[in-house]
Amino acid sequence: MHFRRTLLAAAALACSAAHAGTMIENANGYTLNGKGQLVRFQALAFDDQGKLLAVGSARAVGAKAKGFKRVDVRGKTVLPGLIDAHGHVFGLGEVATSADLYSPASLQAAQASIAKFAAANPQRKWVIGKGWNQEIWKLGRFPTVAELDAVVSDRPAAMERIDGHAMWVNSKALEAAGITRDTKDPEGGKIERDANGNATGILVDTAMDYVYKILPKPTEAEARAMLDGALGILSSVGLTSVHDAGVDVGADRLLRQYADQGKLSTRVYAMIGDVGADFDQLSKSGPLKSYAGDRYALASVKLYSDGALGSRGAALIHPYSDAPHTRGLLFNSDAAIGAKMEKAMQAGYQVNVHAIGDAGNKQILDSFEKLGKQYPLPPRRHRIEHAQVVQLSDIPRFQQLAIVPSMQPTHATSDQNMAEQRVGPQRIKGAYAWQTFLKQGARIACGSDFPIESPNPLQGIHAAVTRQDMQNVPQGGWYKEQAMTRAEALRCFTLDAAWAAHQEHALGSLEEGKWADFIVTDRDLFQVAPEEIGKITVLETWVGGQQVFRK
Repeated sequence: MHFRRTLLAAAALACSAAHAGTMIENANGYTLNGKGQLVRFQALAFDDQGKLLAVGSARAVGAKAKGFKRVDVRGKTVLPGLIDAHGHVFGLGEVATSADLYSPASLQAAQASIAKFAAANPQRKWVIGKGWNQEIWKLGRFPTVAELDAVVSDRPAAMERIDGHAMWVNSKALEAAGITRDTKDPEGGKIERDANGNATGILVDTAMDYVYKILPKPTEAEARAMLDGALGILSSVGLTSVHDAGVDVGADRLLRQYADQGKLSTRVYAMIGDVGADFDQLSKSGPLKSYAGDRYALASVKLYSDGALGSRGAALIHPYSDAPHTRGLLFNSDAAIGAKMEKAMQAGYQVNVHAIGDAGNKQILDSFEKLGKQYPLPPRRHRIEHAQVVQLSDIPRFQQLAIVPSMQPTHATSDQNMAEQRVGPQRIKGAYAWQTFLKQGARIACGSDFPIESPNPLQGIHAAVTRQDMQNVPQGGWYKEQAMTRAEALRCFTLDAAWAAHQEHALGSLEEGKWADFIVTDRDLFQVAPEEIGKITVLETWVGGQQVFRK
């Protein structure tokens, strides 16, 4: 109901803002100019198409906005609309229809949450949950099939880990997926087993596909509910644009419909998930660079090199410091990932590859370097998504090859409880190394990887500036030398995120000729104490000159 009320209110507000030029006045405004420098303004004006006509002093803007409707923001802070360069829109909407495993702080609390959800949804053929993290539960191990059977034994149950790279299933799910002690690990995946070779209920990375292939797909109504729910959340936290990291044919169809109907209240720059059947269908007409007034684009592809650090699926060059028997998993051979990347490049798409471990990052950098001889790299601004643990000698290669590091600040503050245990004191120097990248001239595209992390970009800016979580832990910041300044953090969530999607001509800053995408906040990002940044509240969100959220 909350999402529905938000969207109805947004529609009404949008209608009221149409058909007249508008001037926003008495603003405590900050934006970036064409050089990425921070500048101040008191007012802005936009036409009835939602394009900015003037940004600057009250007098200068007023001279160009005679007869315009005036909106007085009473000294509140106005910022460019915030952009999340890596999220999962339908995944965010799906969280509301799954068992909540983000909140429980213990295995017992998680079991109680699953049992409650299962009891409340007896009609569901599968019990689905998302968000568990054994590190927070302090188990020192993964949960087991028996521990899930204890709360759901009448039907299959599948619980995704918080990073989306491991799944905890019950006996019914193992049976439905045909997983036995004789089932082989797939390439790029692992079925965790006990001393007798029996599946323990944990599927890592591509082993999850055994379950995904048999999970019931959402109905059209369920998909619309997911999208409605996600859009309501995104507007409320000030996100005027997101890069959706992996869409299929069904998601593309629905996103275009919403754009056509004026219901896409947050712009979406989408990545086609892999280069299989969905890519073959969606790429027939080539990259879709802009649709419905820049509300939607489909000009990139999302691929995977490896898994995640928390589930030890991230591929490392040397063994894990806390598990010397494993180095994680590369999803593809060098030849196979290179072939996928080349297929996307041949079709003219930007290639964005998930790589978390140093071996995963090296594999993708090597592939970009090899392919760059045939397909010049800079024009497409290809990206490595996460660039999370990179050996120090590979960091300069991002600049040499013109590869964009697409990074998520809250991953550092969420992972601080286990990252150094996983990689040790030397490799951690190349992990979450934002300042190292910035000092060599990189333009970082910041995001959150929602729903793995909160979609709230102000919490991302908080993490970037403080290197602390929302409880301001640890004191002084975790490897604080890698923190960003406030201006750098704002830039990576605005102008540089737009640049990473080839949209800097239209989005990312408040400049004449660009879309009037902006937010109004209750406090000044550049004046509040650092520990308060993540608590700044978005009061209004405007997209293309239309108010889509008001608190």
